[in-house]
Amino acid sequence: MITKPDKNKVRKKRHARVRSKITGTEARPRLNVYRSNKNIYAQLIDDVNGVTIVSASSVDKEAGLESTGNVDAAVKVGELVAKRAVEKGLKSVVFDRGGYLYHGRVKALAEAARENGLEF
Repeated sequence: MITKPDKNKVRKKRHARVRSKITGTEARPRLNVYRSNKNIYAQLIDDVNGVTIVSASSVDKEAGLESTGNVDAAVKVGELVAKRAVEKGLKSVVFDRGGYLYHGRVKALAEAARENGLEF
């Protein structure tokens, strides 16, 4: 019998491989992206101290979204996380796509963050 591979299991394996090579510091935190079917989340993480510095998601009231699982929502979240990071005095980050392909919602979030002041 042929078994279909679990997409999330494969993604987690890919993410672990990427995470072995990148880490976030206080000066240059890691911009982590997690996307579910309904929402998208972004965090700036300092891996040295194990602290989340800034976070934003499509669930936030501040995002003011009607539909949360599309490219428009990802753009809003990218803008929101970038604005919050700039307010904290952070410009340079390391992008962690979370094992997802750099396409669609992940790409939209990254490009919106770049346009609003983050460098990666």
